Amino acid sequence: MKVTLGSLVITAGICGLLSFAFLATSLGTQYWYIIEMNPMNVSDFEDMSSHSGLWSINEGEKNVDSIDSFTADESRYSETELHMLSMHGAIVVVLPISLMLLLFGAICGLVSSLARSPLLLTGTAAYFFICSLMTLCGVSLYMIYSYQALAETERLVGAEGLAHVHTSFGWSLGLAWLSYGLELLTGVLLLLAARRAKQQCRSPRA
Repeated sequence: MKVTLGSLVITAGICGLLSFAFLATSLGTQYWYIIEMNPMNVSDFEDMSSHSGLWSINEGEKNVDSIDSFTADESRYSETELHMLSMHGAIVVVLPISLMLLLFGAICGLVSSLARSPLLLTGTAAYFFICSLMTLCGVSLYMIYSYQALAETERLVGAEGLAHVHTSFGWSLGLAWLSYGLELLTGVLLLLAARRAKQQCRSPRA
């Protein structure tokens, strides 16, 4: 069965909308990183389990201080901690920019699909590839940031201090990865749509 131009652009549109929704949900939720204390440990640590997002850390039922990398007093931190703050600052800039680019990309996709222009469809596909690169950079940088933060904590408290601590990435990060995949898929579908539109321009009966 021959795939039509209409089905390609509709599928690309659905993927684009889902990628925006997943990334927006990811940025707005607080389950990027999860810290759980071993229940076999002493009771003092039972309430120290926490989960965090890009903007704040939540410990138990209580919302702990928000994370602000831009107004922190640099004199209070070591060189390593300042490097971590810089990484976090880059993350909270890159990912929201990627989200805004996706919104603009949806408009470009609508215009190019209505115009059925191979050039516009190709340009929009390239635009979504750029969006996916931004999302990939932000998510990858967050994972590097998290691993380095854990390594720094282990250096400060020792391996024994973290023996009863379990850390993992949460579903918010998973949504960001899904958004990245859908952005790539949207770009591929738009490229296929551009190719199909070019074929239709050459052969009106196609």
